[in-house]
Amino acid sequence: MVMKTEAEQLKKQEKERDFFCVVSDAFRVFARHSSIALGSAWAFAGAVLVVLVWILTGPMFHFSDTWQLVINTATTIVTFLMVFLIQNTQNRDAKAVHLKLDELIRALKDARNELVDLEDLSDEELKKLEEQFKRMRKRAESDGSPSRHAEPAESR
Repeated sequence: MVMKTEAEQLKKQEKERDFFCVVSDAFRVFARHSSIALGSAWAFAGAVLVVLVWILTGPMFHFSDTWQLVINTATTIVTFLMVFLIQNTQNRDAKAVHLKLDELIRALKDARNELVDLEDLSDEELKKLEEQFKRMRKRAESDGSPSRHAEPAESR
């Protein structure tokens, strides 16, 4: 009875959400499961098997243009679709890592809070920050002690 009530509530909530959110969530779940399955050794073995079957059927089809077109078309379609799955998974993973790092920066007493949300900085600002870290590292190497003290924030 409790399960039925929860299921009914979920269906009601799903109806209330807009269509884009439902599609986005469905794609997220599909992309996650697909990336797990397609990134496995079994998927690789299956792809190798398909290529071997294609190669072995070459003499039967006299290595015709149609025979070549089959593998070219199949690999193009699979590659095209995989780009979207991989990009979605990488975007989510990168966002999760950014959020975790932001939380660590916020939690550490001596950490510079301006390092939170670095992914939103311009390329020029990131280059300045990279140079600042290089100078800090060189200074630490010459002192022989690890430097944890940042230079004063440069104007951005």
